[in-house]
Amino acid sequence: TYDHSIRRELSAFLRGDQAHASLDAAVKNMPASLLDKKAAGSPHNAWQMLEHIRIALHDLLEFCTNPKYEAPKWPEGYWPKEETPKSSSDWDHCVAAIHKDLKALDKLIQDPKVDLTAKIPWGENQNILREILIAGDHTSYHLGQLILLRKQLEAWKD
Repeated sequence: TYDHSIRRELSAFLRGDQAHASLDAAVKNMPASLLDKKAAGSPHNAWQMLEHIRIALHDLLEFCTNPKYEAPKWPEGYWPKEETPKSSSDWDHCVAAIHKDLKALDKLIQDPKVDLTAKIPWGENQNILREILIAGDHTSYHLGQLILLRKQLEAWKD
């Protein structure tokens, strides 16, 4: 059906690996020694970019599912306060958290009881379809930046 097709395509879009790289491809074999390195002219390092993706994605999920949602302060609430991970496992935990939220958004997409175009009651005329598109677009944008940074730092193999 049309509804099933739309939901399938939204899931694929959110996962990546079609017109843009997937999360796993973008973070694969990232050297820990480069997590806090910036390329010339880059305002953010790999850690900051990945954490920003995590924070923003979680915020979008919260907005879609939490009637008591409160937005973080813009823009500082959407970027990590630290420029470096606290421990070597923080990178992996961040990737896992992004996967968890992507899975939760996908579950929302796949639920036939969820009207993707209905207004989110606690929002201002937003709907879940819009938020899913923002999540996919935002994530792919910053994954592209992360890949470019990795190329600039010579930590990417095509």
